[in-house]
Amino acid sequence: MNIKKILYTTAVSTLILGYSSCKDEDGSSYPEGSGPVTVNKVYLLNIDDTTGHKEREVEFARLGQTLRLDGSGFGGTLKLLVNGYETFFNSALVTDNNIIFSLSGTTPVADADESVRNKIQFVKSSGTYSYDFVIRAASPKITSISPSIPKIGETVKVSGVNLEEVSEVILPGDISVTENIVNAPEDESGEWFTFVMPEGVTESGTITIIGANGQAISGAYFNDTHGMLLNFDGNGDHGFWSWSETGSMINDEDLVDDPLGIYGKVCQIIPQRLIDADGQIAGGKSRASEVWTAGDGNEKYRTLDWVAENWTDGISTPLSEVGFQFDIYVPEEWNLTGQIEIVLGNNYNFSGYGSDELKSKSAMVYAYVPWLNSDGTTTAFKTDGWQTVTIPLSEFSKYKFEIEAKNTPLFSEFVEDHAALKYPNIGMGFVNTDVKISDDLVYKADVCKQLIYVDNFRFVNIKSTTVSDF
Repeated sequence: MNIKKILYTTAVSTLILGYSSCKDEDGSSYPEGSGPVTVNKVYLLNIDDTTGHKEREVEFARLGQTLRLDGSGFGGTLKLLVNGYETFFNSALVTDNNIIFSLSGTTPVADADESVRNKIQFVKSSGTYSYDFVIRAASPKITSISPSIPKIGETVKVSGVNLEEVSEVILPGDISVTENIVNAPEDESGEWFTFVMPEGVTESGTITIIGANGQAISGAYFNDTHGMLLNFDGNGDHGFWSWSETGSMINDEDLVDDPLGIYGKVCQIIPQRLIDADGQIAGGKSRASEVWTAGDGNEKYRTLDWVAENWTDGISTPLSEVGFQFDIYVPEEWNLTGQIEIVLGNNYNFSGYGSDELKSKSAMVYAYVPWLNSDGTTTAFKTDGWQTVTIPLSEFSKYKFEIEAKNTPLFSEFVEDHAALKYPNIGMGFVNTDVKISDDLVYKADVCKQLIYVDNFRFVNIKSTTVSDF
């Protein structure tokens, strides 16, 4: 038994010492009791609490939570079933009047058979006794909102876990949305839902959702432009230099009107002039194109502490709670070649996935390869409209290594690192080098003329909140 389990068992044992183990009315005492089971109350336990509030009475419980049932006749229980699922309980911690157990994460909820759904059953030698009690999935959680700076009438997709049967979305400014909410189909139930952006949302911040499994609160980045670095429409300064007709640098003449008519001017990350020029985005080409904020001499981009002024913890926020966001539109399938590299300073080579640059313990870089799955397989990437991409700053090379070394870098560290750079431009480039997964698996780059549009480079606070039932 590992130490964590020992501590847990000890804590639960301590809790149960205070509960009576008196006999049932039929005279049969624990553990041989065969009398009927009666449940009077159900309590949610918080074994980690240090304030003295170890439990509270509840009318529902979630998977993963620990419960104490108060009643009679628990002695002699042979099996405990929750939603028809056999649930472990420690018989040494059972009295006639109390039973303590945890709801297994593998307990069926929505897919439990209706005859046993929301039922706790006690199997004894004298029969099976059933108690009606609502069982919910684990707390819902929001992991992404896309697009996170939507226009009125635009469809917004919210992704996460346990997002079943969402009935209300509360937007910044306490604006409630209850219509035009579409929940995911059965095969993707709980993974996402959509709503339509209403009129009247002028504030930014979190969104709160209410569904079958309770509430979830997103990070405070919905409709948020406080940390905007560059949107090609006057919010932020676009930097370019040494431009040439066949060069990688993207200038203001390379910008295009948003094909969807939503965001004004946007960046076509492979400029049309390079798509039209044969061989300009050939396989194996690093730094094929690049787009930058202004840099040296521009205090906005050197002193980035202004970004976090509206965050609760300001620049002391952990980097795992800060994201670099941008919006992307890919109207045609993109697969097997090409990637986008994001750099938080101007001193890198745009050499792409798996390169020494991406393995550097000092480089503030990240390779975005949306067609590459985490298991090394590929899936063609395409968006139906603008989609928000969120990359935690903790995933950028330098800080990823720090976290692996058990450090907890803060946004203030990034601000200091960035301010110390000779050229503090923040940029994004298209790279068309090979994507090497292993010696035996390499995706060889080919000529790429993909239409890829990007916009709204920004820093946001991505910390989400799990709403406690306790």
